[in-house]
Amino acid sequence: MEIPAARDPVQAARDAFGDAILHVKQFRGETTLVVATERLPELLGFFRASPGLVYNMLSDVSAVDYYPDDYGDAYDGVQSDYRPERYGVCYHILSMLYNRRLRIKAFAAAADPRLPAGTSIFPAANWLEREIADMMGIAFEDHPDPRRLLMPEDWHGHPHRRDYPLGKETVAFSFNIEDIHAHKPFAKD
Repeated sequence: MEIPAARDPVQAARDAFGDAILHVKQFRGETTLVVATERLPELLGFFRASPGLVYNMLSDVSAVDYYPDDYGDAYDGVQSDYRPERYGVCYHILSMLYNRRLRIKAFAAAADPRLPAGTSIFPAANWLEREIADMMGIAFEDHPDPRRLLMPEDWHGHPHRRDYPLGKETVAFSFNIEDIHAHKPFAKD
């Protein structure tokens, strides 16, 4: 059996999908493709099944909240990143045949964060997408099991969002222990 020669994933995606590839970022040997949200499953399927690419393993799905409206920070007059919306979701895929990695990134709007689910292409995305839906509030359309994964069903909010209120408790030291105990709800006899 002959193994096809490795293809450039960026050029292959541009040839097959044209304007669905919104931005390409090369940084320290890592390649990130920012893609049109509605074409995400189609692109994942393309990278998984195309000869010369064969990105057959999903290693992770991660999400970033770019709140507040800091989309497109500039450093020395050069835009540092491409951020058209508040939420970015990255699918980290690996070609075990060619030993190379690729990051596919899609964005979701702040008002109604939704993305198509990648579970039909990579079944391993199931729990990873559920974690993102639970902690970031990004809904994945056509997901086979959209229940909350980490937080209770009656929990309000999404703790990994940058605008989620932080809860804190004062650290007890020898000098402030009486004040802390005075405000704690201890059980009554």
